[in-house]
Amino acid sequence: MAAYRHMADTYRQEYRERNDAFKSRLTKWRSEPPIVKIDGPTNISRARELGYKAKQGVVVARVRVPKGLRKREKARKGRKPSKSGRFFARSKSLQSIAEERAARKFINCEVLNSYYVGEDGSYKFFETILIDASHPAIMAYKPYADALNRKGRVFRALTHAGREHRGTVQR
Repeated sequence: MAAYRHMADTYRQEYRERNDAFKSRLTKWRSEPPIVKIDGPTNISRARELGYKAKQGVVVARVRVPKGLRKREKARKGRKPSKSGRFFARSKSLQSIAEERAARKFINCEVLNSYYVGEDGSYKFFETILIDASHPAIMAYKPYADALNRKGRVFRALTHAGREHRGTVQR
């Protein structure tokens, strides 16, 4: 069995069994700020599938997004119709929201992709792969050229999570 396949199976098994290592990891992440730059990806095999390379100019950020429905502000005065609800389903996925938040935090970077790493009762955690467009090591690496030529691609739904929302991903 290949090394990355073995790593992916191990990660999947940790998640399925909810073992102590996975639980302690989630507890630690919950106490951290919502967007954290991390040294390397938690799930290396998934990150490599999505374009991650361990080189200068490639940044990985973990983003915490609250689960649940979007809550509308409470109506203050006047008539309150029974059909005016307060909780609505989001039009975007939590993953695309996480990508956008990471892009706003790291303004000099372009979002390449993101993937799911875990969830607890209140939050979902995603890791976002970002590319620093102005870094010389990235400028010389040809495969990242497409992502760098399209600025703000996460806000125009050009990442995988956004394209899935628009319905342009071929399955």
